[in-house]
Amino acid sequence: MRSAAIREPEPPCAEIAAWRAGDVVEGVFACVRKDRLTARTGTPYLAVELRDRSGAIKARAFRRADALATRFDRGDLVRVSGQVERFRDELQLELRAIARVESGDLEGTAAERFLPVAYRDLDELDGFLEHLCREVHDRELRALLDRLVSDDVLRAAWRRAPCTRAGHHAYLGGLLEHTVAVATLALEVSPLHPRLDSDLLLCAAIVHDLGKTGEFTYGAEIGISEHGRLLGHVQLGVELLERAMAALATDAGRRAALLHCVLGHHGPDGLPGRRFQSAEALALYRLNALDAGIKGALEHGLN
Repeated sequence: MRSAAIREPEPPCAEIAAWRAGDVVEGVFACVRKDRLTARTGTPYLAVELRDRSGAIKARAFRRADALATRFDRGDLVRVSGQVERFRDELQLELRAIARVESGDLEGTAAERFLPVAYRDLDELDGFLEHLCREVHDRELRALLDRLVSDDVLRAAWRRAPCTRAGHHAYLGGLLEHTVAVATLALEVSPLHPRLDSDLLLCAAIVHDLGKTGEFTYGAEIGISEHGRLLGHVQLGVELLERAMAALATDAGRRAALLHCVLGHHGPDGLPGRRFQSAEALALYRLNALDAGIKGALEHGLN
């Protein structure tokens, strides 16, 4: 009887952040950079950047660089093998093989495996969002929020989307994290200024970036959807809110007040006459900028 062949164990495939010099690795990663460069000796080499949700690493191929380069493009999911080395006090991967992962070849592939994700627990953030919605007592605005958070498709997109691709909250779950932060600021500032319409401000803070749920695409990198490129998230958000408020027969004055806040959350240039017409719109603009600015400084440093 013929004995079964002994299968060699596969190299470890821990997340990039866990790699150490000397590790032999093999796995699937997102390719976010691809360049053909020339060494000082005049020899061409392939420079690549690989990423998963834990981080990124530079990779190099000095042998068969041109042949390997034909097997994938930037933005692909790629299967790689190689050895981790230390070069100039940084880890990099010496590539042995790299090739595109064709559609269908990787069962269960999800963007969450390759794209950065929020540090905060998304279930916890979802709970905060629901709590903040319950703090809106105006009947029509509360009905709008109830309709939005009960939409399972919208809720999943709200939970998944980033805020930006390279700025603040540039990771999956970033939109939900930013929404909760701005809405919490709105809730806290309202008692300090009792003349503010606290329900309007809080509702506007919760929905101000909802257009981002349709702005992005997800793959090896976070991309921009066709609607996002042509219309932008502010217009997408206004259209989404208008449809929901029309279905609820929301009072025209309340509808206009809310949309005014949403249109102006990046500043008065988005408003008719380039002027804020309500203290709530001005407050939302400032609170949005506060959270975005602090988060940007923490993530990217002070400019």
